[in-house]
Amino acid sequence: MSPRSLQLDPGTIRRLTVDTDPLLSCDECFHLVDQYVEALLGVRRADLPGMQAHLGGCPACAEEATTLLLLAADDLGLDPTPALDQVQPRP
Repeated sequence: MSPRSLQLDPGTIRRLTVDTDPLLSCDECFHLVDQYVEALLGVRRADLPGMQAHLGGCPACAEEATTLLLLAADDLGLDPTPALDQVQPRP
């Protein structure tokens, strides 16, 4: 039997090796995502350690944050482009 060769794309490798300190669970991220989005848009100040690391490694939470960011920016009449770099995982 020969070992199977598993090819991982760079985005998957990055998500598997991202520094997650301080560790934040998906539940904690979901609970804080509205505060994080408001902070990114300049609506409020927030110190949320671990959010960017979690979003960088968790596509599901990053998608949730991106959707909320786009809706909030539209509602406030703001350009979401600068904040999107902080939410969307890089490939």
